[in-house]
Amino acid sequence: MAISPKTATDRGGKTLFDHTIVTVERAASELRRGRPVLAWDQQRAVVVQSAELLQEDWIDGLRSLADGEPVVGLTYNRANILHVLPRSGDVALVLLPEIMAGDSQARVIQSMADPDDDLMRPLLGPFHVAPTGAEPMHEAGLKLCKLARLLPAALFSASFDVPDAPGWAAARGLLSVAAKDIMSYDQSDAAALRQITAAKVPLAGAEQTTMVAFRPDDGGTEHFALLIGDPNRHDPVLTRIHSECFTGDLLGSLKCDCGEQLNGAIRHMQNQGGGVLLYLAQEGRGIGLINKLRAYQLQDQGFDTVDANERLGFQSDERIFGPAAQMLKIMGFDKVRLLTNNPLKVEGLEACGVTVTERVKHAFPSNAHNDHYLKTKKKRSGHLLP
Repeated sequence: MAISPKTATDRGGKTLFDHTIVTVERAASELRRGRPVLAWDQQRAVVVQSAELLQEDWIDGLRSLADGEPVVGLTYNRANILHVLPRSGDVALVLLPEIMAGDSQARVIQSMADPDDDLMRPLLGPFHVAPTGAEPMHEAGLKLCKLARLLPAALFSASFDVPDAPGWAAARGLLSVAAKDIMSYDQSDAAALRQITAAKVPLAGAEQTTMVAFRPDDGGTEHFALLIGDPNRHDPVLTRIHSECFTGDLLGSLKCDCGEQLNGAIRHMQNQGGGVLLYLAQEGRGIGLINKLRAYQLQDQGFDTVDANERLGFQSDERIFGPAAQMLKIMGFDKVRLLTNNPLKVEGLEACGVTVTERVKHAFPSNAHNDHYLKTKKKRSGHLLP
């Protein structure tokens, strides 16, 4: 079956999936494996490689591909730490650094991306912003790094004019992806979610529980829902949006309150006669487990949870609420009583077309390991905690 640039269809003409989502995911996978990809917008393009995984010979490779000097791309938050603010927008393009004693250029660029040794090397730099500002392809390249669960920093070739970006890339063995498809990926992926299967999974304290699995038609990110009891579709349903947390949910980490929130929500829904818990694949507020561990390491150096995420180059919270809204709509719920202390969850869900009739508080006592974390969520992230 031939696949068009945009969609795949069956013989009856029914749309099976949006092929652009697959292309974006393939491009993110290429970056994770240390491969370059071509990002393009209209008739302009750049070759992108992950700064985190950079090797020395890749720099010369980008020079030869685009016949120009590569630049390092950083998010506003990471660039601010290195004192190189963007010329415009939220992406800073930085000239390649001079080689320091005992370092390679690739090693310095990796240090620009990774704040792990910022405190040990406080005089790293100075770095200089490039004479030209970022283009849509640069913003898309950093977004692609995030989708690949890498640090949001990239090495870009010089940008260049190209009338046929996919053809240019194919001739050089590269995958090409449109900048607009990368930037719209989150919304496209959420809209493509479908219910795949459901099964009874009796839980301790909530034996009448059904686990529902969701996955986009293109085989992308999977999310799950727990239906506690048999909630009425006509009334606002008690709902918890819970981002997966390997350390808290599974290992019982005392560094956060995620495990308590998960188990507490299930108990509360059982006591209230039912509810829906949406378990989303958005580890570490959307930055992924490895980057969350990096943030933990920065917290051990004295940074709070917000500063740690931003120092890595991320927003303080990278989560999206489109998947949660789509899952609720598929299951027949359009009004919820939201179990949360985070007003941004209320705003995010309502922006996606789900009515929140009530915010139900959901707090647990702190411990010696997460007390500062909870105070930071209250003070800096606006959580409604005691």
